Amino acid sequence: MTQRTKQHPLFARFYAGFAGPALEKAGITEHRRRLLAALSGEVVEIGAGNGLNFPYYPPEVQRLVAVEPEPRLRALAERQAHAASVPAELIDGRGEQLPFPDGSFDAAVACLTLCSVADPHAALAELYRILRPGGQLRFFEHVRADSSAMRRVQRVLDATVWPLLNGGCHTGRDTQQAIAVAGFTLTGIDRFAFPESRIPLPAATHLLGTAVRPAGDTP
Repeated sequence: MTQRTKQHPLFARFYAGFAGPALEKAGITEHRRRLLAALSGEVVEIGAGNGLNFPYYPPEVQRLVAVEPEPRLRALAERQAHAASVPAELIDGRGEQLPFPDGSFDAAVACLTLCSVADPHAALAELYRILRPGGQLRFFEHVRADSSAMRRVQRVLDATVWPLLNGGCHTGRDTQQAIAVAGFTLTGIDRFAFPESRIPLPAATHLLGTAVRPAGDTP
């Protein structure tokens, strides 16, 4: 196992066999399309999982580099890459230590990923670094809940069983604040519950949005 490789074999099987299909059934396809709409140029996606975003990249994307540390999910993503609508390359790597030069990409994508990286602030700093000035960060993430009662539930879960059962995932991260602290300018955010449910769910509050590395910030 290399330093980059991160193995969660039980979670990988669960996600590929159950969680991923369940999200598709709940209507995540619409959000994938919104997340990736109108992207172009050279794009990096961190935490690409088993490649379920690949079919929704627009043809204006000239190059897609997908980073995934979990070996089983990366192997599944490599199969998806053959049917992708854009040229896709799979890389073994972690969001906190991306193997790319400064200012390498026109856009970056984080989809249900910043909840599970070990250090989201380091990952966002890396995304900032590898984007060209004016480059976009597209994100779709579940985040800290709006209600204080659910935030208490999230804190308990994140301190106990949730990360162990879900590949390092945390339910209550303040991702919007972390993106701003990393230096990005937030240009659009949609906050909503997904999936829709009558029962309050600890990972239901989601953000879908865009942020940019300021154009005047030279590498």
